[in-house]
Amino acid sequence: MSIGKNPTSNKSGVARKTPGGPREAALNVLLKVDQHGAYSGLELNRVLSEASLSRQDTALATEIVYGTIQRLNTIDFVLKGRVKGWPNKVEPWVRSLLRLSYYQLRWLDRVPAHAVTDEAVRIAKKRGHAGIAGLVNGVLRGLLREGLTPALPAGLPEAERIALEHSHPEWLVRRWMNAFGPEAAEAMCEAGNEPPHGSARVNPLRISREALLEEMRERDIYAQPSKLAPGGIVASRAGSLAATDWYREGRLTVQDESSMLVAAVADPKPGMRVLDCCAAPGGKTTHLAELMGNEGEVLANDVHPHKEQLIAQQAERLGLSCVRTTVGDAAELAGKLPAASMDVVLLDAPCSGFGVIRRKPEIKWNKSEEDIASLASLQAELLERVHGLVRPGGTLVYSTCTIAREENEEAVLRFLEKHPNYMLDANWPEEIVQALKKGQALPETFAGMVQLLPHQFGSDGFFIAKLKRLE
Repeated sequence: MSIGKNPTSNKSGVARKTPGGPREAALNVLLKVDQHGAYSGLELNRVLSEASLSRQDTALATEIVYGTIQRLNTIDFVLKGRVKGWPNKVEPWVRSLLRLSYYQLRWLDRVPAHAVTDEAVRIAKKRGHAGIAGLVNGVLRGLLREGLTPALPAGLPEAERIALEHSHPEWLVRRWMNAFGPEAAEAMCEAGNEPPHGSARVNPLRISREALLEEMRERDIYAQPSKLAPGGIVASRAGSLAATDWYREGRLTVQDESSMLVAAVADPKPGMRVLDCCAAPGGKTTHLAELMGNEGEVLANDVHPHKEQLIAQQAERLGLSCVRTTVGDAAELAGKLPAASMDVVLLDAPCSGFGVIRRKPEIKWNKSEEDIASLASLQAELLERVHGLVRPGGTLVYSTCTIAREENEEAVLRFLEKHPNYMLDANWPEEIVQALKKGQALPETFAGMVQLLPHQFGSDGFFIAKLKRLE
């Protein structure tokens, strides 16, 4: 069957008008991501702001977008056996429509199959012609009739099986298998498809964790202390914590549990001078300031001018007057600040982001092994440029939100080889050490750096290393 465009629709298949429902909104987002490399989160926010959907439909559109991108590998494997010329010879908007429809049929149990199929056919008629609508109807009804979960071919190599079953690129699966073993690699891929749970950091300058948890329970929100992060909470059935009075009044900050560990490991004290080299959006900056009791100075630097205001707004919301912002390339900070002038320097480096796939699913499809090598080079340069700002006896914390040894352990070890005046520092807060040990995330020979994997605590994958300057 020929798949063409309706001459009355626009060239890309994107509706000219505001989308008529959650599936059309999701279709427009997925088409932009597929065709133009748009960031799913930014494009979703843009489309939803124009769509005037109900809260329930907004949630459905969001789930369809992220779920379809997460499961792309598996979806395409199934549709390839159903649609001639899949995927490259299929019109992009039809391709996205079939993908999001199959995602709903297979993974969204609460959505009736007839509703998914009928809406897909309606959209196909609206944006295309009767032939396309017939194709869409035939493919979806055929899947429902013959089974939504066809068996994978027998005898697949382990990496290919994991890649298809859990929808990750095979090259990434192989890397993780080589680094952590097949069992852990499969668990990581499975965790990467799970929705992130709601977690937040309590601002101890405004409220205690116990008091905030009690307030949440009074509002029928199931919340409990984080098993990983001191000062963290995990909440379910809470909706968006960033839309609550607790957030607006500066009593909490929405942050992943793994990310909360970074400032806690740095362990800054009141009165210290602290530098956050790559600070946006300000979560770690404000955490450092809270741990210092808002006494001393936290200098928050970011390369993007428009993000400086975002950091300042977060500090103001939390009542943190010790935060000062600056804009510039982190590699140039040594030319702007006195040498050995900081008690603590945090380098939360730009990275490949494989630890946050569940939040930004397009990462796993857009990144490559070449990107890892390029980023490792940038990270090495940044470490080389900022380490001289740490005073003798001071602390350098290096962190990333990825799972790649070249960017993490190897980056730190290469740095230490070149700089014998630095050493790994295993002096981490005992509460964190015990939590990592309980979650089997602490290396047997713990020296001061940890790679957190997403299946261990249900948090983001993160790497943290603490180093001490000796002289």
